[in-house]
Amino acid sequence: MSARAMKAVAGALLLALLAACSALPDKPVRETMYDFGPGMAAAPDAGASRSAPLVLPDLEVSGSLESTALLYRLGYADPHQLRPYAYARWSAPPGQLVQQRLREVLGRSRPVLDSAAAASLARRGGATPPMLRVELEEFSQLFDTATDSKGVLRLRCTLLESTAAGERLVAQRSFTAQRPAPTPDASGGVRALTAATDALAAEIAAWLQQQH
Repeated sequence: MSARAMKAVAGALLLALLAACSALPDKPVRETMYDFGPGMAAAPDAGASRSAPLVLPDLEVSGSLESTALLYRLGYADPHQLRPYAYARWSAPPGQLVQQRLREVLGRSRPVLDSAAAASLARRGGATPPMLRVELEEFSQLFDTATDSKGVLRLRCTLLESTAAGERLVAQRSFTAQRPAPTPDASGGVRALTAATDALAAEIAAWLQQQH
């Protein structure tokens, strides 16, 4: 066989090998799981006076926020449509993540109880602390353009006081925070929503200090 013929055969074998490799199925894409990270490790000020205890029950959520989907909106196309990322999700439903961060931030200045602890305290004859009910209304990444987006968090807080006649409304307020996403993807949305949650948690803590 001549050298030219051998080169032709080798070329044909190489093309066949490349065709076979391209026919193999793609490697499956692994889903990425996100949360808010380790949190802000800030110890409470030992010299600061502690506020009265507070009950923080599970956040009230509905619809798409009950799942672990990481949601976004295309504001420049259809802002009314919520879309889930295909290969990214939260480690827990958003309501649980926001509640955990709220408990962490509020707990720096006061004892924060869940509903079970408050019920146990009441059974032992203790006074029931005020309750903060939180409704999570919006928790998504909003794209203003294909490359610019922000994390949008909106919730409503209702502070209730337990009396002999039942619960009494002390105060109610809606809170909204928006933080820019560093990148136009799921990872950027997570960082933006984490920053928005931290900002609102600090704002709610300051608001509660004013309710005396």
